[in-house]
Amino acid sequence: MKLFKSRIWTRAALLAVPVFVVQVSVSQLQSDLGFQPLSSAIAQEEKKKEQRETRRTPALRNKVYEKLSEAQAAAEAKDLKTAAKILDDMIASGGKKALNSYELANVYNLYAFIYYSQENYTKALQAYENVAKQADIPLAMEVNTKFTIAQLYFVQEQWQKGINALLEWFEITESPNANAYVLLAQGYYQLKDYDRALLNVEKAIAMYEAKDKIPKEQWYNLARFLYFEKNNTDKTVEILEILLKYYPKKQYWVQLSHMYGEQKKESEQLSAMDTAYVQGMLDKGTEQVTMAYLYLNADLPYKAAKVMDKGLKDKSIDGKSKNWEIAGSAWRQAQEVEKSIPAMETAASKSDTGELYARLGSIYLDGDQFKKAITAINKGLSKGGVKRPDNARLVLGMAYFNTKQYDKAREAFKAAGRDERSAKYADQWIKYMESELQRQRSLAEG
Repeated sequence: MKLFKSRIWTRAALLAVPVFVVQVSVSQLQSDLGFQPLSSAIAQEEKKKEQRETRRTPALRNKVYEKLSEAQAAAEAKDLKTAAKILDDMIASGGKKALNSYELANVYNLYAFIYYSQENYTKALQAYENVAKQADIPLAMEVNTKFTIAQLYFVQEQWQKGINALLEWFEITESPNANAYVLLAQGYYQLKDYDRALLNVEKAIAMYEAKDKIPKEQWYNLARFLYFEKNNTDKTVEILEILLKYYPKKQYWVQLSHMYGEQKKESEQLSAMDTAYVQGMLDKGTEQVTMAYLYLNADLPYKAAKVMDKGLKDKSIDGKSKNWEIAGSAWRQAQEVEKSIPAMETAASKSDTGELYARLGSIYLDGDQFKKAITAINKGLSKGGVKRPDNARLVLGMAYFNTKQYDKAREAFKAAGRDERSAKYADQWIKYMESELQRQRSLAEG
């Protein structure tokens, strides 16, 4: 009997696991693009002169350099108020025109760092945009600034503006790295433009693979989610298999099991879930119940019963009626009647209907506990909600027969026979009972 239907809840299970999209964090921005010493910045600009387009960058005058260094030292000492005042004084003394474009760019750059340190992203963004507006600044400075602008838009969840800024950055940079493509993919993902998102994250993955580097887990997760949303089951499985190779985790075993179910690969579906189970990864009751259903599907009721039994005993599986019913049914299918009975007794006692009492009566009958079978079935019929009362009455008749309560047995069989689905069997039992009674009379007379 196939009890498990993976298609019903595969999508919910996949989406329940968060998609680890690469988010732009404050710490990441400060680490990647924090304000560096002026001397270092100037040295880098000199080193890159031959690698960039020809620009006439104005000189950074000594007095301006000294003031910027003073402001930077204060900023690095977290004396942001003093640092901001120095910058304010630089602009106030003669106005912005007193500074050339490169000097002004450095002033705004340090302003941006101060605002960013205060988590005032709106003003930090304005300051960086003012940096980018300055004419004839070094290309490297423009490249770094525009990338930072794009990141700040993403921090503020202004996805379309972030994408636009990033595309501008792609136009001026010579060698965009894989992280930039992932950032662009994230923006498209947030706008639900999954085709462009997938194109860019796959580009990033390919760049890493080309260098024999292992792509980041978050990148694979984004690709996995996007393929899943596009209903590309084969590629979703492929990505999950890669994730398990480099980043083995419970969630990927569970998801892969579900996706194998989508592909109708029942054996692989069971193997993936079983691998997680034997490693002790399935700590949630719902996952353990799923494991039990998969064992039942594979005609392994004993293993299913063991899973349910362990989970119910250690209370990792919710002790509701349905779960005790699964355990009881599994033990019965495994021909472990003695173990099936207490599980089904618990299930019946927790149920709102009489159905499980009727089924419990049938199990009692299998275990030759006829009086208990009579009590259970009568209780079930009295409680109501029995799906096949005709079947229940057939079992009741058998239990009465085995306790030699022949009149009650006949009454139960006749009641069962009123349903055409059981009429034939009820009639056979009545005839058998009559012949048995005649045999007994003959023996008594002889």
